[in-house]
Amino acid sequence: MWQGLQTITDYRTTKPSPASSDVSFLNELNNFYARFERGNPTTTTKADVTPDHQPLTLSPTDVGVVLSRINVHKAAGPDGIPGRVLRACSGELAGVLTDIFNLSLAHAVVPACFKSTSIVPIPKNSNPSCLNDYRPVALTPIITKCLEQLVLAHFKSCLPPTLDPHQFAYRQNRSTEDAVSIALHSVLSHLDNNNTYARMLFIDFSSAFNTIHPSQLIRKLTDLGISSLICKWLLDFLTNRPQHVRLDNHCSSTITMNTGVPQGCVMSPFLYSLFTHDCRPADGSNTIIKFADDTTVIGLISDNDEAAYREEVDRLAEWCDTNNLLLNTEKTKELIVDYRRNADPHPPIHIKGTAVERVSSFKFLGVHISEDLTWTTNCSKLVKKAHQRLFFLRTLRKNHLSSDILVNFYRCTIESILTNCITVWYGNCSASDRKALQRVVKTAQRIAGAPLPAIKDIYRKRCLKRAGKIIRDPSHPSHGLFTLLPSGGRYRSLRTKTTRYRNSFFPTAVRLLNSASFALYLCMCNDNKVEFYSILF
Repeated sequence: MWQGLQTITDYRTTKPSPASSDVSFLNELNNFYARFERGNPTTTTKADVTPDHQPLTLSPTDVGVVLSRINVHKAAGPDGIPGRVLRACSGELAGVLTDIFNLSLAHAVVPACFKSTSIVPIPKNSNPSCLNDYRPVALTPIITKCLEQLVLAHFKSCLPPTLDPHQFAYRQNRSTEDAVSIALHSVLSHLDNNNTYARMLFIDFSSAFNTIHPSQLIRKLTDLGISSLICKWLLDFLTNRPQHVRLDNHCSSTITMNTGVPQGCVMSPFLYSLFTHDCRPADGSNTIIKFADDTTVIGLISDNDEAAYREEVDRLAEWCDTNNLLLNTEKTKELIVDYRRNADPHPPIHIKGTAVERVSSFKFLGVHISEDLTWTTNCSKLVKKAHQRLFFLRTLRKNHLSSDILVNFYRCTIESILTNCITVWYGNCSASDRKALQRVVKTAQRIAGAPLPAIKDIYRKRCLKRAGKIIRDPSHPSHGLFTLLPSGGRYRSLRTKTTRYRNSFFPTAVRLLNSASFALYLCMCNDNKVEFYSILF
């Protein structure tokens, strides 16, 4: 099997060369994608890590499960082995690949054919005119992705509980909905006080994954208590990676990468989230919300004193320089939420001498946030997108499909859009926005010929379900907002002064839970606890 993999790789790298002009273009494109390459094999020595832990050992059962779950629609990597073959032969290959994987982990050495990457440039527009008009899509061997999934599961199981709670990516019981909810909660609770406002800085990085230095990453993983032998294996995996660009049947020359994590790597976003675990606010009035490489700095300003916020932004810029991350000041935006009358003009924030553009609305993790914290823009975007999909629902209806199929199609393609992060924004929606959302549901109901749940009912159920998961997770950053009263029968209500804060997720969730407590009492009286718990959790 090992020789077969190497033979495939050797054949693909030594096949006849295309026309010289095509090779020149591909070589230029390959160098363009590797423009952040700054390291060399000698800068990240593996001698710094001592194997003082037992190696990770995989079982044929674990490998077989991963092989049986391969997505057969994914493109093959540089080795040319399609996922359909690996999935169909999972039972026969599980034992062989288990031996190969365990040898790799025990000796902390990754075969070169496992680390190879093929970059396929996809045009961003119909008439690309420069190299930046191409989006690089990295293809890595599917077998390598299977090994990464197994190592990633081990990584997640040995993370310390002290990991930054405001990093929401690739962690259990965390989502973009949680990240946006907590960001808005910190802003709204602060704005309930007099003479206050908030500044939200949405950071954008230039090729964040490509600029990570493996040696720095390994030091941070060691500080987190990750096994030194796994760190040594990971260091070998991230260094001396052969990469080439492929366009149709033409391939560029191969270059060796020693900086960054592979773009097609399953572990890339997770490793980046661990790499940034030490990026935390130094002042209590600031909050840094992170979801992989999406980073937001929230400054809670009182009495026009912005010193702590501006110092936090300066510290973040210094931290980026230290960790070799490049801030893209052109795409970094700032949104200021200030309800005060006759407020003084807000001076712009500067990053390395460049003023950050202030915007009135920003798409934050899929949710459009406006500076007045109204949700008309967000709702109009959702309604427009849902209307586009009603056309397909009508087409299915014209082809005489059953109501069950039409309802399933609606739930998957239309309702999922209308209820995206609904716990974040629905409570503060205007009456006209709610009517526009419900009109889409009524139209779909008329087309499908079957009853569909109202948006308001979905919102209440989602709030209860989300609150239940937070209550059962003591490590969740919002867990402390749900505290029981001494009687133990109800949750302590959050103190709110303004309607916009009262209608946000957390105060609403507490009210719904308290109402549900009364409903539980009624259900217990009628011996119907199962129905209540099915709604709540």
